[in-house]
Amino acid sequence: MNGATVKFATKIFVVAAALSAIPACAPHTPYTPPAVPPPADYFKENPDWKPADPQDTLDRGAWWTMFHDAELDTLESQVDVSNLTLKMAEAGFQQARAIVRQTRSALYPEVNATPGIAVISPSGTRTTVPPHNAYVDVLFPADVSYEVDVWRRVRNAVSSSVASAQASAADMESARLSVHAELADDYFALRSLDRDKALLDDTVAAYERALQLTQNRYNGGLASALDVAQAQTQLETTRADAIDVESQRAAFEHAIAVLIGRQPSTFSIQPSTSGSPAPPDVPGIVPSTLLERRPDIAGAERRVAASVAQIDVARAALYPLISLSAAAGFESGAFGRILTAASGLWTIAPLATIPVFDAGRRRAVVAQRRAEFEENAAGYQQTVLSAFREVEDQLAALRVLADEAEVQARGVDAARRSLTLATNRYTGGVATYLEVISAQSAELASERVQIGIETRRMIATVLLLKAVGGGWNASSLPSPAAIQAR
Repeated sequence: MNGATVKFATKIFVVAAALSAIPACAPHTPYTPPAVPPPADYFKENPDWKPADPQDTLDRGAWWTMFHDAELDTLESQVDVSNLTLKMAEAGFQQARAIVRQTRSALYPEVNATPGIAVISPSGTRTTVPPHNAYVDVLFPADVSYEVDVWRRVRNAVSSSVASAQASAADMESARLSVHAELADDYFALRSLDRDKALLDDTVAAYERALQLTQNRYNGGLASALDVAQAQTQLETTRADAIDVESQRAAFEHAIAVLIGRQPSTFSIQPSTSGSPAPPDVPGIVPSTLLERRPDIAGAERRVAASVAQIDVARAALYPLISLSAAAGFESGAFGRILTAASGLWTIAPLATIPVFDAGRRRAVVAQRRAEFEENAAGYQQTVLSAFREVEDQLAALRVLADEAEVQARGVDAARRSLTLATNRYTGGVATYLEVISAQSAELASERVQIGIETRRMIATVLLLKAVGGGWNASSLPSPAAIQAR
């Protein structure tokens, strides 16, 4: 390669570098997150539910520790390690990161080397070559191709893929939050069934004593055969209910096993008859911070950003595509001379592809990308509205259930007094056994409702924690630099 050639090639690459540094000519759509209705500084269902100070008191990681249940903590700790849904979400995020690196590679030249050797025997009918004079051709070329990113097509594509990867990271956190919340829901439902089973077992024992009492009264001529039959019916019906609870409990136990990545046949949770603790107080937040706490909102916003960048990618296709291709290497008829100056060869070819006519295809792509932006923007706004609705739902549920629990507690006390009175009246011979059965049924139903209300309060607390994003914050999203790092 002589000096003039080197200077010429240098000028070509300098011009290419200058073209790639023209930002003013590149199409650019300014991005701002879609507008959402400005939230007030309180929630309608609980205006006082606001933090007392600017410090976030909710654990950013293991939010379930607020329930102070050691077994729940143990189960939750296994989710991140073994849950297959989270493994799928993490694999999706890694795919998105790989797409970013793949897209970013277009910012740099692509170099390919294609060494080869050929033994050529030309046709004997050619007049320029002695007949049957075979020769060796040794090639060692390197090809370089490079798209000059004048209109920021590649850089906008990188920005879009980075935003999409951040959305994928937010999706992974949404899946993590959902799985942890689902486990807590199933766990408290299972513990509710444990309490229900213990209540039914105690009731069965009480009904057995009542049946024995009725049988003794019948033998003494103080009760009828109908009383005995009614007592027997009440006992067997309650036994059947206790058996049915076991089936429901097994289903929740199996669901928990799957959530922690275990085979249901190899997993079990020992029953617990301890009373249900009061649900913990969830640290309050102001509505404006909810936008930063929910990973699904962060993911929706990142998809809007990705779609804005895709608009610019599509608009760049309306402009000429400038590229450079070059090849350099050595060619010789013998290995010994392959690296000599005389064996050198090179070529360079700046190219421009100018769109002339495509029947509106490129502009249709731009219109498609704009419509995708509108779709994602509306999806973001809908996600925000749904987030506020979910918080209001659970605040309302907790408020109503707290009042309901107080009323139901009084109802349980009244049912127990009624059963005592009915039993005494029957024993004294002033009431039929039907009155006892009615009181027994009312007392059992009232206690089971009480268990259900307490369980619903625990689950509503879990759902409220989920609705406010657990302890997550948008600052936890990986940065563009972290996503692009190998």
